[in-house]
Amino acid sequence: GRKRKNMNGSDWGDDRPFDSRGSSSWPANAGKFLRFHLCKENKDTQDALGVIGKMLGLQSRSFGFSGTKDKRAVTTQQVTVFKVPANKIAALNKRLYGIKVGNFCYVKEGLGLGQLMGNRFTITLRGVVAESEDMIKAAVDGLGKNGFINYYGLQRFGSGSVPTHRIGAALLRGEWKNAVNLVLDPREGERDDIKEVREHYKQHGDIDMALRNFPRHLVAEKAILQCLRKCPDNYLQALKGIPRPLRMMYVHSYQSYLWNHAASMRVEKYGISQVVEGDLIYTKESHPGEATSVGTSEVDGLTNSSEIDICPEAIPEENIQSVKLVDSEDLSKGIYSFEDVVLPLPGSQALFPGNEVAEIYHEMAKKDGISLTENAHGVKEFSITSMKGGYRRVFQKPIDFEWELMTYTDDSASLAETDLDILSKGKLTEAKVANEPAASSKNSASNPPDCKMEEPLATSMPTSETRLEENKSIGSSDTLPSKLAVKLAFTLPASSYATMAIRELLKDSTSVAYQKTLDC
Repeated sequence: GRKRKNMNGSDWGDDRPFDSRGSSSWPANAGKFLRFHLCKENKDTQDALGVIGKMLGLQSRSFGFSGTKDKRAVTTQQVTVFKVPANKIAALNKRLYGIKVGNFCYVKEGLGLGQLMGNRFTITLRGVVAESEDMIKAAVDGLGKNGFINYYGLQRFGSGSVPTHRIGAALLRGEWKNAVNLVLDPREGERDDIKEVREHYKQHGDIDMALRNFPRHLVAEKAILQCLRKCPDNYLQALKGIPRPLRMMYVHSYQSYLWNHAASMRVEKYGISQVVEGDLIYTKESHPGEATSVGTSEVDGLTNSSEIDICPEAIPEENIQSVKLVDSEDLSKGIYSFEDVVLPLPGSQALFPGNEVAEIYHEMAKKDGISLTENAHGVKEFSITSMKGGYRRVFQKPIDFEWELMTYTDDSASLAETDLDILSKGKLTEAKVANEPAASSKNSASNPPDCKMEEPLATSMPTSETRLEENKSIGSSDTLPSKLAVKLAFTLPASSYATMAIRELLKDSTSVAYQKTLDC
């Protein structure tokens, strides 16, 4: 790669860390990565880090994190950055809006996508209507006890009128021009200005105009157009111009689409009370953890929409072999339960069930003109046969499940405290952060136990788990009628979707279109 010069004028190649500024004065015994907590509200992870990076003069890829967090939420997550003093980032708190940073410590390794056990959620359902409180209790307790079908949520497929698995299907068939058109063509539900740009390009083919007017977050569209400007009509090359994590997301979403249908068939045909012969299960000897697929591509956080999930579901690669087909002997021993049942994401190393559920994969793929066993067009990265595949649990129980029934009268009142709310209640002293990492110092008692620090740290954020409130009546009034709310708190493993848990509880669609009909 092209060599660059650091601040001291010495050359170094691309095998060095991206940001080497300050390396000459960084203490040898200090961790080279600053780790901190990022708290954000109504912002994508990438957008929040983009704001911080711009203030620091860093690119977004300087930051490491384990996964993107929801935009429409208050979220807390850990982030790392290479050789940046804590005081520089702490000083930004006075200038940041909807973003706070804190809990600084220096560590040896940066974070990467997929390095998380899961996510802790606190979700409030307002305006709950039921025949009795006992009915609410039975429904919520049922979710905590029985769990939910572990479907991929709508984030996996995008909320637009062109779902990502349709683009993935076109890629798997080798229909390059069709795939390009699906990405670029006008679609329902988009902002009017974006829709106008799409329509103008479709009619006139004006690439320069489209590039000028497409917003920055339409990464795939802009990448395709830039390639077509250089190589007109070379649609395969244009698709390869899309950053690899994003273009592979289209194919992975088709795998997820097949998996969702297979899960529905498994539950409909055999129920959820028992394991049946031919089921795939994680073996008792393996410890696959809670992440549920393998062979997905590396993801660097690029996205073309905040509504699309392209986080990897990482699982140790050796666990691709840690499943087995249930036979009659296993059934007689009774050592497996429905919680052990998994279904495959198709790939070269993934087994299919030994019962009728396997048929749904091949039937649906054949209907879409796709082969799960052959490469129809010779382009490896757009073929199921070039992917290892993986497995995903059919059913998922929420972990550390808690809930409470609340009443409220003020629709604008907050019914759940965030980490920042809890902090704000106390009398916090201003963070004291050293201007530069100290050469040596004892560990601070306030540091997280896994931060092997050699410099003092001021703590300005707690851990990411949100505590439940004790009070059960918010905004009470003698004149306004009270309303019911249910507040849920639970943990899910990486790649499981809280929206699917809520869907099971409410027995309602979680689609954007349906939810909009509920707005009053």
